[in-house]
Amino acid sequence: MFHASSSKPYIVVEGNIGAGKSTFLAMIRSYLNAQIVFEPHDLWQNVGGENLLDQFYKDTGRWAYTFQSYAFLTRVRTQREHALRATEPFQVLERSIYSDRYCFAKTCHELGLMSSLEWKLYNEWFSWLSEIATDQPSGFIYLRTDPDVSFHRVHKRHRSEEIGVTHDYLSLLHQRHEDWLIHKRGVDASIAQVPVLILESNEDFQDNNLEQKKHIRAIVEFLDREFNVPPHMSVLPTVTL
Repeated sequence: MFHASSSKPYIVVEGNIGAGKSTFLAMIRSYLNAQIVFEPHDLWQNVGGENLLDQFYKDTGRWAYTFQSYAFLTRVRTQREHALRATEPFQVLERSIYSDRYCFAKTCHELGLMSSLEWKLYNEWFSWLSEIATDQPSGFIYLRTDPDVSFHRVHKRHRSEEIGVTHDYLSLLHQRHEDWLIHKRGVDASIAQVPVLILESNEDFQDNNLEQKKHIRAIVEFLDREFNVPPHMSVLPTVTL
């Protein structure tokens, strides 16, 4: 069954920048009986009138620790606020505090954009707060995307904050996702045991009905196999797969 939770059981959609997570969650909303929780970009782009996300991309070395700290806070708060008004049996989140820890913050430290002291501080409070302030996810859905595809999509959508995102940076993030979700390298034992559904996502599924239904079938089977959630409980009654 789903992991016991004080709020709502949840599954997280993970993947590189440009993997198509927002599009994927919008698609899930049309098929699954789940509450969809998008990343709180609006909070990152307006902190008392200032755009922290833009500052992070413009001067990552200055703002990496600050942004990762605020990302943790806003992810936890956003999930809880949505859970309070949810009528669906479970949540599906866009990214998590764990991708922040194992992919983004770790990459910032490896690139020298987060100092050794900041990295130690981050890990110390992350370990404590993740235990007392959050519930472990029931599963991860990994949208596995080649860095070349991610790079193309990022520059095609042309978000102002992402103009400086390089192919090398996306390649590093891709490897961090692979290390975490597939190879389980350097991952806490409890998170390493969370089941992962890997969906190959190089194909554009936004306007491809067959590709969408293929992914949804895989998710429904994942829910049934890993958590004993019958298909009729996860799929909206009006949907035929």
